[in-house]
Amino acid sequence: MKAVIIIPPKDFKDETLSAALDMLQKWGITPTIASYTSGECVGYHGAVYKPDINAARIKAEDYNMLILVDGTGIESYKLYDFRPLLDLVHEFSYQKRLIVAISNAAKILARSNIIANTKLSIPGDDETNRLVRLYKGIVSDNEIEFDNNIMTVAKSDDARQAFAVLIEKLGLK
Repeated sequence: MKAVIIIPPKDFKDETLSAALDMLQKWGITPTIASYTSGECVGYHGAVYKPDINAARIKAEDYNMLILVDGTGIESYKLYDFRPLLDLVHEFSYQKRLIVAISNAAKILARSNIIANTKLSIPGDDETNRLVRLYKGIVSDNEIEFDNNIMTVAKSDDARQAFAVLIEKLGLK
């Protein structure tokens, strides 16, 4: 099983990426870190990662899941408006591959136009709420929501717990 993790070039949540890498590797899922830069990516708290692949080269059929890491970099780089990323998310959805969005990365799901009639756990900010409603998503009161092939997590503080739920949903022991 293989997962691709998309991070902004700067200001992604270090702890979310760390939790994803720990859980995936623990359960034998091969993680690939991707970004839309070939240089080093720097997290909000200073962690530095060199992407394994430029996100523009990702093909959905090569991965079982897509993980969108949260952070202020999503806002800074307006990743929710970046057409290549939106198309990639749409392709993962079309192929019924698992998509995980943490906190404000839910904006990317909404703008990808894949959330109609899907329950989403989102952060409490007005803009994310507006986008989810605009694209016909259903706002859930749960901290973690798994609907169809989409898993959303309202707060990055719940990322580690969310990845444990994901492992359970995948039936890994």
